[in-house]
Amino acid sequence: MSRNSREWEALPQVPADHYVSSDIYVEQEVFDLEIDRIFRRQWKFACHESELPEKGDYRTVNHAEWPLLIHRGMDGVVRAFLNVCSHRSSLIATAPRGNAKVLTCFFHLWGFDSTGACTEITKPDGYNQCSAISKDKMGLREVKCSVSLGMVFVNMDDEAEEFDTYVGNALEQLIEPMGTEPLEVFHLHRVQVNGNWKQWQETNMELYHERGHVVNRTTSIMAKKYHEREWSVHPNGHGWLAPFKVEYTNYKGWDQRDALTLPGLTPGEFRVVDLFPNTTVIVRGSVIRIDTTIPVAPGITILEQRGLGIEGESAEDRRTRQKHHNQFWGPLGRNLSEDVIFVDAVAQANKRRAGLWGIFARHENMMSQDDEIMRAYYRVWSAMMGRPASNPLGRDVVATMPTMLMEGPVK
Repeated sequence: MSRNSREWEALPQVPADHYVSSDIYVEQEVFDLEIDRIFRRQWKFACHESELPEKGDYRTVNHAEWPLLIHRGMDGVVRAFLNVCSHRSSLIATAPRGNAKVLTCFFHLWGFDSTGACTEITKPDGYNQCSAISKDKMGLREVKCSVSLGMVFVNMDDEAEEFDTYVGNALEQLIEPMGTEPLEVFHLHRVQVNGNWKQWQETNMELYHERGHVVNRTTSIMAKKYHEREWSVHPNGHGWLAPFKVEYTNYKGWDQRDALTLPGLTPGEFRVVDLFPNTTVIVRGSVIRIDTTIPVAPGITILEQRGLGIEGESAEDRRTRQKHHNQFWGPLGRNLSEDVIFVDAVAQANKRRAGLWGIFARHENMMSQDDEIMRAYYRVWSAMMGRPASNPLGRDVVATMPTMLMEGPVK
């Protein structure tokens, strides 16, 4: 039976942590608060260390609406700084990547070494008479940085807990495939997603939608033990799913991908690890994909996807690995485009509050299509934001469900 407007606008008849308001995806007030309370205070994946192979190599990235510079120092240590000169606040590096023993601002040619210390002030005598400006007081603003399994993470909050404490044992599924042999990024592409950054992250956690993927319906959902693998939910919003074997030959024309299996995996094995707030590492037997997003606006997100393989492998092996990557995840792959379409479809319905709620109420004893990973994610989001994801703006809503269902999470 269809519903009238009052029935449509009523709260979903599920517990309070089993749904979210569309306000979390479309409202500027929510987005601005996320930048301040989440992105400037939590650890965020920035790049892979293979993108900085030599001393002096750097990458520029945007994080929490601030420009960052990731630099491998002359001592081999990877550090992160605000990509901002301490003189007139100009960008120091303007290219996406490069190599510099000394970080020199092109505006007035002030220079900084790879530890962030100011080493050069052009015509310093001009500051001697009426200011206390000197090289020892004008260093760059360093940003907390940590490298784990080759992944470079940054945190804008000087007082934040260390990365190893923050992540706990959420990376244990990745230790062998990512920590046994050196890896390198062989593919990096960016896609503008016309939706909210969380909507993309949801596609990497909520597996109920895999029925919408043409390939996944046959290679995954119909594979043995697909529905028997269990979610492991970790503190701080992280989680991973127990591995299983994907049956690639179920899709006409595809091979089984038994070759080039990464360390610690069985042929065709699939693993996924989700890190709060917006990073996912997916392992598919021979290839690793790292997803991360750059929130631009409530309805605009830049998705970055990296494909990783074994450093120094033969050209033939690399071509095979690239083929495996691109069948699923490349710009013309079967997985990426469909997920972008899913996000766009939801984002269009959320505009102007045509769609009011997102429901995450599936219970399957923590098995693959259980929504508990989503509920845990939004409980952490709500705690960090200081407001519930079910009603972040404190709107008056129509309550039709029993009071007991509105009291909070199911224990």
